[in-house]
Amino acid sequence: MSQIKTKKEKKFSAVSIVIYIVLIFWAATTVFPFVWVINNSFKPSREVVNSTFSLPRGFTLDNYTNAFNKQNILISYKNSLIISGSVTVAVMILSAMMAFALTRYHFKGKNFIHSLIVSSLMFPAFSTIIPVFKMMTHMGLLNKPLSVILPQVAGNLSFATIVMMGFLRGLPLEMEEAAYMEGACVSKVFTGIIMPLSRPSMTAVAIFCFLWSYNDLFTQLIMIRKRTKFPISALLNEISSKYGTDYGLMASSVTLIAIPVLMVYIFLQKHIMKGVKAGAIKG
Repeated sequence: MSQIKTKKEKKFSAVSIVIYIVLIFWAATTVFPFVWVINNSFKPSREVVNSTFSLPRGFTLDNYTNAFNKQNILISYKNSLIISGSVTVAVMILSAMMAFALTRYHFKGKNFIHSLIVSSLMFPAFSTIIPVFKMMTHMGLLNKPLSVILPQVAGNLSFATIVMMGFLRGLPLEMEEAAYMEGACVSKVFTGIIMPLSRPSMTAVAIFCFLWSYNDLFTQLIMIRKRTKFPISALLNEISSKYGTDYGLMASSVTLIAIPVLMVYIFLQKHIMKGVKAGAIKG
């Protein structure tokens, strides 16, 4: 028995070593580009070209000064927060309401609506951008945050509803039934029981929606043409097209734009995993 255990332990340790080597290599290839960008953001453009992989000879903050002063990056941050924050709040509320109705009530056409929600995931934003653009033009919403917020809410709603439905199906009905017996109305049950219990799933939905909206360059470029209204991703696209040879400025801009996304992943990664697992397992 001891020989069998030692063989299994040796085999397990060998497999673990291989797994760790692969994971370390994957982590290094993932982290290296960001480290490389940060390193080059403190160099003048000439030094970036001549010695791109070496440490900066003398740290300079000129690239970050230009990004803040000349490129109005703070205004773009504000525009992105307005758009992404509005999309996140709207999707959380609407998806929770839709999931509550589809999991707790039986009505005619319920299966058809559920099929529409699932099938809508197969249509990319590129296939609907022309009619959406015409709608925004007729409503006079171009170059306004709503022209990006409305399409992004529609694009995120199906995914968020499916995640929320998977979570709500696993919640016990006894608490809701007891609340109804005590005379609570539907709105009180939804806000007092469903919403608090759905925090893990709603947190995951909020994080994914915020990041998707923050990085959605395609919709931003189509709907917003004024530079003062640019979100952060659209501003980076303009910097890369106009200042393509100023590698120091591009590196500093990429660093500033990527920092919020990295902060979200670093501090909220546990909530992401908990929310997705909850919706998947309980569904």
